[in-house]
Amino acid sequence: MQYPLTEKIGHPDLLVGRSKEFDFFGKWIAKMPKRLSKSHVILARRKSGKTSFIQRLFNQLWSANGQVIPFYYHVREHKLWYPEFAKQYYGVFASQYISFLERDEELVSKPLTLEKIREYGLAKSIHVLADDVASILADEAKGSYDSMWETAYNAPHRLASLFDQRILVMIDEFQYLSTFIYRDKECERAHDETIPGSYHHVVESKVAPMLVTGSYISWLLEIASKYLEAGRLSDWYMTPYLPPEEGLQAVYTYAEIYEEPITNETAALINELCMSDPFFISCVIQSKYEGRDLLTEEGVIGAVNYEITHRRSEMSKAWGEYIYMALQKINDLNGKKLLLFLSKHNDRDWTPRELKNELALDLSESDIQRKLELLVEADLLEQGQSDIQYHGLRDGTLYLILRNRFEMEIATSEPEPADLRPEFQEEIVKLKADKRRLQGLLNHLSGIMAERQLALEFRHRKKFTLADYFSGVQDSAPLQIVSVKERYPFQQADGKNWEFDVLAVCTDGREVLVEVKKTKEKMGLKEVKEFASKATAYQQIYHDKQLLLAYLSLGGFTDEARQFCETQGIGLAEQIAYEVLGG
Repeated sequence: MQYPLTEKIGHPDLLVGRSKEFDFFGKWIAKMPKRLSKSHVILARRKSGKTSFIQRLFNQLWSANGQVIPFYYHVREHKLWYPEFAKQYYGVFASQYISFLERDEELVSKPLTLEKIREYGLAKSIHVLADDVASILADEAKGSYDSMWETAYNAPHRLASLFDQRILVMIDEFQYLSTFIYRDKECERAHDETIPGSYHHVVESKVAPMLVTGSYISWLLEIASKYLEAGRLSDWYMTPYLPPEEGLQAVYTYAEIYEEPITNETAALINELCMSDPFFISCVIQSKYEGRDLLTEEGVIGAVNYEITHRRSEMSKAWGEYIYMALQKINDLNGKKLLLFLSKHNDRDWTPRELKNELALDLSESDIQRKLELLVEADLLEQGQSDIQYHGLRDGTLYLILRNRFEMEIATSEPEPADLRPEFQEEIVKLKADKRRLQGLLNHLSGIMAERQLALEFRHRKKFTLADYFSGVQDSAPLQIVSVKERYPFQQADGKNWEFDVLAVCTDGREVLVEVKKTKEKMGLKEVKEFASKATAYQQIYHDKQLLLAYLSLGGFTDEARQFCETQGIGLAEQIAYEVLGG
């Protein structure tokens, strides 16, 4: 796949999981050619992965070169003068449109000038592009800035209609349109909060449907309700948390990319304590905690505790900025008490009267409700079933940060500085008591990352025999591993290239070569013979090496393949025999 749009996440492999989102929006996009797709809004708090997700959608659509042309625009937290914004928006759209037609990646990262867009339109007989540019520049000269913007925001729908195309309009952080576009050139007087209303009609387009995102859910919903009318954007709530198996996959992937040693056991601990939150996991994997050692239980707990409690940690800084921006309207002790209490007791709805009694607040019920409404507007609480009921976010990460920030300030006595390690220890005790669930997660993940898991087992265990993992192994001498390599390449004398999925070097010179197959089908005689031939070719290059061969097939083996391996001394396994949380 190509990546003309540089993704915020960095290395493409860091985008792990989101199968539910990709499945839903994949089907949604597939219906666009038949004009069956309604515009959507993705609602999620910051650091939930929505930007990475829609940027990946852009790159997938651009690479597919199919019937849907992607357009991506990120609204920045940066003041822009109205006509400059109109020119910029149109320039980005037209450049990405031309980029798709010409298969020119560079135009996505380096948008064309309006003059270059006009020249292209004339040269390729796409006169609407040339006409648009002429209209925008003429309106600018006349000071008709509303007309400039109308040409810009209508462009995707207009071109899609004219050429019977489908264009997906993706606007990231849509709510900032109401805050950072100014009518005065100096950008000093009031911003124009009505800009989102420009999309009132085009949001219903079936040839150029929209997919917009926002990090401040209540704010974005208010804008949509006020300017776009109810029902014109279908809501999609994106949770920051992955399913457990996808979270575990994220741990393995991040550790591999950042070259941070872990074990299968500590991978499970990181995933559990980080609640399968990929941002939290990423912070722990890259943590600056001095005692960080992600090969041990204590090291994992220390790193997780540091990310939550240390003011300068990546996790704490990201959340601290979000919380204090949200709390600007209600930065007082009673507001923080309400927020902390409701976040902790988020399993039910609470009324202002119940909260007044529970927290012994010296406030009227109406004052309490006003504070609660402000917290809802700040996306730190949610409305309950009725207008006078409220509950905390079902967001465990937020609760940990809130506790660390506010508990000492709220407590009547002076507690010790925040240390959540004892609570994390309790979580681990629970996890160890449920080994069956953990084993199931690891086995499920083997279908995706079996090489990685097996390599981690080899690296972590100081001394073991190959028979601990594979049956039919003739060499029973204990192994002491020096190094483990995944997807190890080598070349025969005739130039043919081969690769071993896992190669482990021992202190006594023995080497373990492992083939890993993750398909559901049984491995047959042809496949195991090919592995044996590969090992023979390797032996011919390295005559002095004593080789131990093993084959891991998650789908099992045919009788012929099994018999061949037994006669050749090739160890067989159909699953990885993990050392799971204490054995």
